[in-house]
Amino acid sequence: MTDAHAVDDVETFDPDSLQDGLLMHITDVHERLAEARERGPVMLGNPFLETTAPNIKPADVTVLGYDAAEQVLTDPETFSSEIYEMIMGPVMGRTLLQMDGPEHRANRALVSPAFRTKLLQRWETELVKVVCDELIDSFAGRGRADLVREFTFAFPVQVIARLLGLPRRDYPRFQRLSIEQINVVYDWDRGIAAARDLGEYLAGVLAERRRQPSDDLISELATVEIDGSTLTDEEIFAFIRLMLPAGVETTYRSSGNLLVALLTRPENLERVVANRPQLPRAIEEALRWEPPITAIVRRAIRDTSLGGVGIDAGMNVNISVASANRDPARYPHPDEFDLERKNISHLTFGHGPHVCLGMHLARMETRVALNALFDRLPGLRLDPDAEPPKITGVAFRSPAALPVLFG
Repeated sequence: MTDAHAVDDVETFDPDSLQDGLLMHITDVHERLAEARERGPVMLGNPFLETTAPNIKPADVTVLGYDAAEQVLTDPETFSSEIYEMIMGPVMGRTLLQMDGPEHRANRALVSPAFRTKLLQRWETELVKVVCDELIDSFAGRGRADLVREFTFAFPVQVIARLLGLPRRDYPRFQRLSIEQINVVYDWDRGIAAARDLGEYLAGVLAERRRQPSDDLISELATVEIDGSTLTDEEIFAFIRLMLPAGVETTYRSSGNLLVALLTRPENLERVVANRPQLPRAIEEALRWEPPITAIVRRAIRDTSLGGVGIDAGMNVNISVASANRDPARYPHPDEFDLERKNISHLTFGHGPHVCLGMHLARMETRVALNALFDRLPGLRLDPDAEPPKITGVAFRSPAALPVLFG
């Protein structure tokens, strides 16, 4: 499905450049959310953008409590996803993100088979495990590594790139363009330019697959028939764009956050390494504790009220997943990463009709990646001579570096 040999002469892309540049001065993310949540589950305005980032319009309403967030996400007749047309439409085109009602149900049913269990099982053994082992091979003999730059940042995009049948020399470019377009809300010009370049690149790949199909997902999409009709180019591009947030951004950040939680508490790492069935629970707890993407947005399409706050039709509603996931009314000691936590029904992948289609892929990738690290790197531990890892960012959260020793 891909080139057999790596290409050395490729562009490099630093994950540190992906942090929320306009909001990097905000270091007390969870403290600020907790202070706002103590005043009520819903607030007018935004706890981060009221006095900062003047070129970004604050949300009209921010939802901070778990129950209120769940209510918004399960009521598309009151809180619409159409707002993503304005936020992500210019870079991603029309995808499931901005659809509601019958249109959303029909299109979701159309693409759901691409994430079916049998296919994920094939991807796990034939793709994800292979990618993880190849990356670990590059540093396993060294005794030290930066697990963000050398592993977590690289493996999810390589999985998606291989699924699409892209040549290995294009992986860094594909990764940069994919993540830059997702981050359009913080750098509009960069995001728009990335979307244009990615669209032109994918158009060339699709044209080639239509001429000469191969054993990859783009070829399958190019040749599949649905009710006697084939998918248009734009429908195929929309499907690919749909895969990018979970397949590139979310997984690299969430796996890094989990590693921080384990490596900064060695007793937790020892427990999970010694008892691998605990890993899925650790993954869910990390997704709750530090969601990689901290907010979901909706627009009120009729007058309503929520948590004692009146909401007018047309208001933008920011659902703070990071706050809801640490709501003490839902979770005891919510600021702790707790391997013993039960019933971890977090909102990181959303909830209701728009729950993330790629969540099972993201979970599988993280599980395979962590198991590969544990199997291949005995004695894995933080590098005591390096700066301790920090999870940073406001809208997108993850460590920019994770220096470790092993062996």
